[in-house]
Amino acid sequence: MTDAGRHPRITIHTLSEVVDIKGNVGNFDVQIVKKARYVDEKECTACGDCAKVCPVVRPDEFNLGLSSRRAIYSPFPQAVPSAYVLNPHECLGNNPVVCNKCLEACEKKCIDFHMSDQTLTEHVGTIVVATGLAPHDPRVLDEYGYTRYENVLTSLEFERLVNAGGPTQGHLLRPTDRRQPKSVGFIQCVGSRSARRGKSYCSNICCMNTIKSTLVLKEHYPDMAVKVFYIDIRAFGKGFEDLYTRSRRQGVHYVRGLPGQVEELPDGRLRVAVENAAGGTLDYYELDMLVLAIGIEPAAGTHKLQEMLGLQLTSDGFFLEAHPKLQPVDAATRGVFYAGCAEGPKDIKESVTQASAAAVRAIRLMQSDQITAEAITSEIDPDLCKACGKCAQVCPYHAIVVDPKKKTPAQVITAACSGCGTCAAECAFGAITMNHFTDPQIIDQIDAMLEDRPSEKILTFACNWCSYAGADYAGVSRLQYPPNARLIRTMCSGRVDEQFIWHGFRKGAPVILVSGCHIGDCHYINANHWTVKRVEKVRQKMEKRGLRPERLQLEWISAAEGTRFAEVMKRMEQLRRTVTEQEIAETIDLLEK
Repeated sequence: MTDAGRHPRITIHTLSEVVDIKGNVGNFDVQIVKKARYVDEKECTACGDCAKVCPVVRPDEFNLGLSSRRAIYSPFPQAVPSAYVLNPHECLGNNPVVCNKCLEACEKKCIDFHMSDQTLTEHVGTIVVATGLAPHDPRVLDEYGYTRYENVLTSLEFERLVNAGGPTQGHLLRPTDRRQPKSVGFIQCVGSRSARRGKSYCSNICCMNTIKSTLVLKEHYPDMAVKVFYIDIRAFGKGFEDLYTRSRRQGVHYVRGLPGQVEELPDGRLRVAVENAAGGTLDYYELDMLVLAIGIEPAAGTHKLQEMLGLQLTSDGFFLEAHPKLQPVDAATRGVFYAGCAEGPKDIKESVTQASAAAVRAIRLMQSDQITAEAITSEIDPDLCKACGKCAQVCPYHAIVVDPKKKTPAQVITAACSGCGTCAAECAFGAITMNHFTDPQIIDQIDAMLEDRPSEKILTFACNWCSYAGADYAGVSRLQYPPNARLIRTMCSGRVDEQFIWHGFRKGAPVILVSGCHIGDCHYINANHWTVKRVEKVRQKMEKRGLRPERLQLEWISAAEGTRFAEVMKRMEQLRRTVTEQEIAETIDLLEK
C-alpha cells in the first residue's frame, strides 16, 4: 500500500465512497464523495502530538475494540496517507469549540475544523472491483457465547492479540484476568457451511488460518494445550497438507465434531460439550480460551455497486464472473473486472493472482486508442423510433440512451452493447435491428424448418451460451433424444420476439420451446427475466384465443446440462404427440384471420 501511495500514476482516495458510475467501457465517469479528514494530509507528519492531548477515548476499530484510541488518530500502522484523521462525531472541538486542545498542540497547524466533504468525478477507461470481504458476525446467533463470555474471541481478535504490534505486544492474554491461558480451543466453520448457522458455502481460508494459529501458539508456548473442533480439514493448497501434518505432530489435538454447548465455569474457564463424530461419544473439554474461526461474507455495499455497474451476483451474494473458466476475472459488463474476495472467498495467494490477471485484462483494453466492438450489436432507425424508452429500460448494460420527454430517437452506445437482442424483441415499432440476428433472418429460418411436414417438428429457440451449448453437449455425449427437434440459435433467449412464436404456430408448429440460461446465471445479466414476462404474456393471449398454452414451453438449460436437454426434448416430443392435425389446422386458421 505504501508503494502504491508513492507511485506517480496512482491516486488513492481515502475516506471516500463511490456514489455513482455512468458511462461504458473506455468512458466511465465515477462520482466519489471524499469525506472530510479535518487534517491537512499533505502537511501532517503523523507526529502524534494531537492525539496525546486529546481527552476523548474510544475503542480502536483496527484492534477490534481490544485497545483504545483518541478522537484524532492514525487508522492503522503504515496507513496511506501518513496523516491523522479526526472523527467529528467524537471530537469536542468542533462547532461550537469546547476543547480545541489538538489544534493548540499541532505546531504545523494541520487541523481545520471547517473542512467539508468533497464530491469528485474521475474519468476512467476500466474498473477493477476489489471490494474485499466482511467477516461473519457471531453475535447474530451467539451459539458459542461470544456476547456472554469475555474469553470467547473471534479469529480476527485472536490475530490482533498474537500480533507483535497488537494491544498486548504479541503476548496471548485472557481478557478476563490478563493471564496467559493454559489451554485454547478453536471452533471451525462459524458462519460457514451451514445455512442455519450462517452461509452454506465454505469460506476457504478458515482451516489454514487456524492451522497457522496453532503453529504460532506451539512455537511460543510449547506446553499449551491446543484443540481444534472441526467438520473436516480442507488443506488443498500448495504445502498446506504439510502444515496440517506439522501441526498435529507438535501436539495439536484435532477433534472431528462441533461443540453443541458452551458454558462458563466460576473460575472463568469454559466448559465445551462436543459430539465426537469419530468416536460417537459426547465429550466435555475445559478450556481457558475459545477462538471462533469466523467465515467470509460479501462486503457491505455489494448490492449498491451491483446496481451502479449492472453486475450480477451469485446465490451466495458475491459478484458473478462472465465465465468461470474462460473469463474468470471479467464481469458481464465490458470494461469491469474482479479481484480478490469480491468474486468469492479467497486466500492471499489467490487474491494476488486474480488481481494480476485483472490488471492485465484492463491493460489490454486501455493500451489501444480505439476499442473493437462486436459485430452483433443493435441499430435504431430514427424514423421508426417513438422514443418510448422501453429499449433503454430492458437493456441490461444501459447501452441505450433515450429521453422520452424530449421525444428524440434512442441511440445505441455500440461499445457498451453486448448483442443480447432484448431491446429488439421488446420494441413495439420495429425500430431496432439486431445485426446478424435480424427479424427477417429468424423468420426465414422458421419458414425453412417448417416447410416440410411441420406437424412432426419441435421448433426450439436456444440461446447461444447455455441451451444451444447444452444441445451440443448432449450430442457429444451421444445422448438419445428425438431427432425431430429443430433449433434456431439466438444470442439470448431475450431475443425471442413474440412475433417469432406466433409465426411458428402460423406455419404449423405443434409445439414451441423457448430455452435459455438459468435465472440468475444469464450471460447477459438479467435479460432472461424479460423472456419470462414475454412468454407468459404470449401464453395468456393463447388462452384467450382458445389455444392450449402448454404448447409453448419455457425451459432453462445450462451448457453442462446435456442430459437435461435430452430429457426436455423427450417431454416436448410427448407433448407434440398430443397435438392433433385438426388442432394445428384450427390454430393456423385462427391466426391468419
